[in-house]
Amino acid sequence: MEVVPERADAARNRLRVLAAAERLFAARGVAGVTMDDVAAEAGVGKGTLYRRFGDKGGLAVALIDERERELQQRILTGAPPLGPGAPPATRLAAFVAHYLDLVATQLDLVLLSETATPGARLRTGAHAFWRQHCRYLLHEARAPEPDLRADLLLAGLAAEQIVHWLRDEHRVLADLADGLSSAALALTNRQPVAPSHDLST
Repeated sequence: MEVVPERADAARNRLRVLAAAERLFAARGVAGVTMDDVAAEAGVGKGTLYRRFGDKGGLAVALIDERERELQQRILTGAPPLGPGAPPATRLAAFVAHYLDLVATQLDLVLLSETATPGARLRTGAHAFWRQHCRYLLHEARAPEPDLRADLLLAGLAAEQIVHWLRDEHRVLADLADGLSSAALALTNRQPVAPSHDLST
């Protein structure tokens, strides 16, 4: 199917909206900004804003997209241990540390993008990429049930969980990175995730 290029005026409006949203979020915090605020700041109609981004969660996804793309490129072609060339377990631990840093540096935006609607976190293209990458590394490490283990690992990296650890439990980010990287290494173990139990007894 032919890809229709974005119109020049639409591209300009998109950049104006993203720049306006970034300014407002930095000044007022994510919770203190409405879609109407962004439209007014960017000088675009509210209909244009809603058609392009859907809601504030869609706007958050667009804002964090560039940083996610940068991390994805480093995973695909960058230097080890994040990029190719290191053992799969080492790459998985490196991914956890780098992804945690990405989330922590823009925590409120990531949280909004993942929780704006039920299941939003699981529907993004970025999540599909992270899941496929983790699954691939777990498979390469010959870990059982790589799909399940990838989902378990990414659940621990959800923004809502990170918010709880950092803001409610006041964990230190560096310690959290070490703990989650160790958990990632444990998931590459070839033992089953848990022993099977007969629930009928």
